[in-house]
Parts: sequence; structure tokens; C-alpha cells
Amino acid sequence: MKFWSRRLTLAVAGMSVAAFALAGAAYAQEKPKTAAEVFKNVTTSTLKGITVDEFMGSMGVMAAALGWDCSDCHTGAGTDKVVWESDTPRKVIARRMTEMVNVINKTNFGGVQMVSCWTCHHGRDIPATTIALDTLYAAPNDERDDIVPKDPQPQVSAEQVLDKYIQALGGAQKLAGLTSFIATGTQEGYVDVKGGGQFQIFAKAPDKRTVQIRFPDAPDRGDQTRSYDGKIGWVTTPRALLGEYQVTGSELDGLRLDAELSFPGQIKQVLTNLRIGYQESIDGKAVQVVQGNGPRGLMATLFFDTQTGLLVRLIRYSRSPIGRIPTQVDYYDYRDVNGIKFPFKYKFSWLDGRDSFQISDVKTNVAIDESRFGKPSLGK
Repeated sequence: MKFWSRRLTLAVAGMSVAAFALAGAAYAQEKPKTAAEVFKNVTTSTLKGITVDEFMGSMGVMAAALGWDCSDCHTGAGTDKVVWESDTPRKVIARRMTEMVNVINKTNFGGVQMVSCWTCHHGRDIPATTIALDTLYAAPNDERDDIVPKDPQPQVSAEQVLDKYIQALGGAQKLAGLTSFIATGTQEGYVDVKGGGQFQIFAKAPDKRTVQIRFPDAPDRGDQTRSYDGKIGWVTTPRALLGEYQVTGSELDGLRLDAELSFPGQIKQVLTNLRIGYQESIDGKAVQVVQGNGPRGLMATLFFDTQTGLLVRLIRYSRSPIGRIPTQVDYYDYRDVNGIKFPFKYKFSWLDGRDSFQISDVKTNVAIDESRFGKPSLGK
């Protein structure tokens, strides 16, 4: 698979940047525009009515499932000569495949998304049709189900796992006293940047959070930000053709969940429909799996170290007509800050890239200006 291809996926947003240039205040009051309204020549019935975020995520699902990048369907992608709306042969086929997935799920599974691009392709442009005998007699497939199978005889309940997590972090009373924090440190992306990145995380209870990344030795890259003010979310990526956009749809629910879980004392209120899964293993450590639903039913799977009780991985799933869009966060190196444990290292992975963060300092219960959570300033 061309892992580097994921860095190009967001470039699809450049099909019609001008159509997305709306004033932030006015846009916040309007219904989010659909992919067909923002981009040119989006005619597939299952794609044209979804949000911009979900459309971009769908492009990521396609690229990841086939091991392709944008240029495989869009001639000239990655250059200034690309014409995104042009109907290339592969793009025409992709339309048919997208409709096929929708028909299969609607006809055979009552509309439940049981089949996706990944179901058949698994990183290949042409799906394999015959099992390789070497694979048959090798280690079993280690891919996990999105929907965690329930353990019929669990040793602990989901509530007990979350209680242990809260206690491991410092206890409910300590966590209840956490009203804000600012974390600073260094960032490494999927693509190396001269001098690396420096980041700040601003978080304010119960549900405001901004992650800002700067590149002091490469100022031409501009700042990268993900912000959520409790209602509205923004993403700024100056090197991408879209540059800056307001987050909508299920990805907005994801930003809200990230913000809420920055204050883990409220985890039992944030997650609903909790269910316990079988124990698994991550990096050689036994983990207890808990799945639940966040904002507007957003599905999230959490993995807790069975020994320490600490959270080691979170996977949340946004929607797309051709497959769920996963975002994964891995947590390491918990350290005590004023009686509360914070992960001083974490890795944020999504279909278009991966960022690794090393925290050097955390300041708790500090004043944070509300403007930190609003619309970012592009390139500043």
C-alpha cells in the first residue's frame, strides 16, 4: 500500500475552493453545504448529499482501501494542472463501485453498513478472489471488528473499567477540580519538516479544545489547527488546497468527543450504551476493551491497560457511505501533574496522516481566552 498517498487525500478538497469561501459568522448559522454544492461534478447519489467532511473522508476510505492516491483517479493531482472535476476512466468506475456498495447494503442488510470498499479490496486495486495457502496456514487475521463483540462472561463491567481509569488518573475529586489546562511540546508528522513542529493544546471544561502546531524553522507552512468551541469546529491546514474549513457532520462529533475526554472525570457521562468486549493485547500488554457512543451516537472503542487501568488507545468512527472513517489516538508515558496523570506522549492517526506529540509541560487550571477556541487565522 502507498502509505504516502494519505498525505494527498485532502487535496481533493481543492476541486472548488472558491465555492467554500463563506464568512465564518454567516456560515455558522446556515445548514452545512453538501458535497455537490461545494465541489464540481459530484453526481454519485450516495456522495452528493453528504457534508464536505464526510466527502473528504470518503475519498480517504477509497484511497486507503485500494492503496492508491489522488492521482490514480484525478490526472495531474499533486500539480497545478489538475482538473478535479474531469471524468477519468477510474473515476467513472469508482462511481459505479460506490453505488454498488450502497445497493448491497440496502438490499441485503437493511441499509446497515456491513460492506465497504475495504471489505473486498484490502489495499489492492483488484480484489483477490482466491485464498493463498500460505495465509491459510499462517497466523490468524488480526483485523478487529468495528463493532466489538460482547464478552458473555466478563470478569468486570464497563462501569468498573471506567471507575478504575478515573482512580488511576488521580480520583474523581481531583479530576472534578480540573477546569482547564495548556500543554506544550514538540510534534513530528508523517512527513518530516525542517526543525519539526511545536504545539500547544488549549483545553477548557467541559468541551472546548484547540490543538495548534507551528513550524518555527519552516514558517511558510503556516499553522495547523484543530479547534472546537463547544459548538463549532474548525480545521486549518495551509498546505492543503482547501486550507481552512468549518467542521460539520460526524467529524464535528469527533472533535467534540476529543474535547470532552480531555476532562476524563466526565467520561461516564460522555459515553452511553457502554458494552464490554473481550480482552485483547496492544504492544504486548493485556487491554480491556470498552465500546460506547459519544455525541449523536458517534461510536468509540477504548482500550484500557488491565494492570494500570490507564487508557492506551481510543478509536472513534465517523460516517461515510462507503465505510467508517477511523481516527485513532494512542497514549503513552503518563506523568503526574498536580495530582492528575496526563499522557505526555500520544499519537494521532487518521486516513490522511499521523502526528506524534511529545509533551514537555502541562499547566492546569489556568485562564484561557475564549478566542483560542474560535475560528483560526489562516497562515498566522
